[in-house]
Order: sequence, then structure tokens, then C-alpha cells
Amino acid sequence: MHRRKNHGADGQRMDPSRWMVTFSDLLLILLTFFVMLLTMSSMDNKKLKEIFVYLKEAVGVLELAGTRGITDLANFIQEYSETHTSYVIDRRLLTDLFIPLVKPDEDPEQRFKDLSALIDITDDERGIVFSFQENILFDSGEARIKHEAFPVLDLLAEAIDGCPNHILVMGHTDNIPIHSQIFVSNWELSAYRGLSVLKYFLEQTGLSPSRFSAGGYGPSRPLRPNDTPKNRALNRRVEIIFKHLQGV
Repeated sequence: MHRRKNHGADGQRMDPSRWMVTFSDLLLILLTFFVMLLTMSSMDNKKLKEIFVYLKEAVGVLELAGTRGITDLANFIQEYSETHTSYVIDRRLLTDLFIPLVKPDEDPEQRFKDLSALIDITDDERGIVFSFQENILFDSGEARIKHEAFPVLDLLAEAIDGCPNHILVMGHTDNIPIHSQIFVSNWELSAYRGLSVLKYFLEQTGLSPSRFSAGGYGPSRPLRPNDTPKNRALNRRVEIIFKHLQGV
């Protein structure tokens, strides 16, 4: 008797090694998967955070691990500084952290809009940046802190006292030349504003001067082009920066 040969449905002889093609494809997929896992495990999470910051249209403003249980700014800063895992924190957390800025009986939606327009929180190569528009802290062309801003600075002082980060305070202006008998340039105005906030922290809250630096960028680092009144208002700001902890 003749042995039957392997034939397909069309009568052609089947190649018994065809299964190796599927097997090699499977091995390639597995290899790609494990290479991807290895790459993700070695990524610099702080660099990832810097990238995610530019996704400004997302619901969050910072990537934060363990957003549950964040009850105050010190807790916020500490959790963010120490985390190695990225999560998105809801921007509405600002309505709770900066409650002194708004009226308690204000509509929640309006309160959120008001805070979002006045405060921005980002992360850059310097650290965690709390940016306050000029009209929160100062009158136009002035470097004396408004009394209404004291609760805001007190809130930040509590956060500074509750975490180990060094603090950098920087003033910014727009590019419209200043006409003042006190300040000869925008550089001078921005520097004095930074120093005024620093002075408040040191004299009114008793924080250690060894943790602080202050200065001014003048008009050199605008957030927006200085081409409209709205953009110029955004550029006139003071940044309070919780510098990244070394080794994190």
C-alpha cells in the first residue's frame, strides 16, 4: 500500500513546517512586549511629568500619585515631590486649597472659573510653580502687598513650613515700559515684588531665610505674547516655586 501524502483542500502538497511562521510571529510579538516593559520601567518619571505639563487642555494640571487624601498644600507638595508614579489631579482641587480667595457663598462653577483665572500650577525644571496674577498680590505698578493677599500668602507659608523644599520667589512684568518715580524699569519692579513676598514670609511667618531665594525676570519670560491687554495681564505675575528635591 502507498502512504498518503499531506495534501491541502486544493490537492497541493502541504508544507509541514508552515507552523513555524506563526510561531516566529508570536515570538516577535512577545519580544516586543518585553522590550516595551523594560523601556517603561527605566523612564525618568520627572521628565515624563515635564512632558505632561504641556497637555494644558487635560483635566489636570499636575501629575500626582495618590490624589486621594490631599487635604492641604503641604500634603500636596510632599506627595508630588516624593512620587514616582504619574496620575492626574483634578484642577478643581484648587477650589478647596485656595478657599480664602473666594466668597464662601459664591456659585461653585463661578468659584472654579475665578480661581482658574487667577492661579496656575505647573511643573518645570525649577520645581512646582504656583503662579499668581499681579492683581491678587499687588496694585498696578506697586510692590507693596495688598492686605487682601495676606490669607493667600499665609496658606502658602503653611505649605512651606510643612515640607522640606527650598523656595524661589520670582516677579514678572509685561513689556510696557514703566513710568514711576520709584522704579526705573520693569526689571526693578519685578525684583522688588519678589523681595516683598520674600519679606512677608520671613517677617510675618517666621520661616527660615536659608530656604529662600528671590528675584525678578522683568519682561524676559512672558507666558503669552505681549500683544493684547489680556495677555499682558497674564504675564504680570509672581511665581512661588517649590524647588524639586535633590535625588527625587
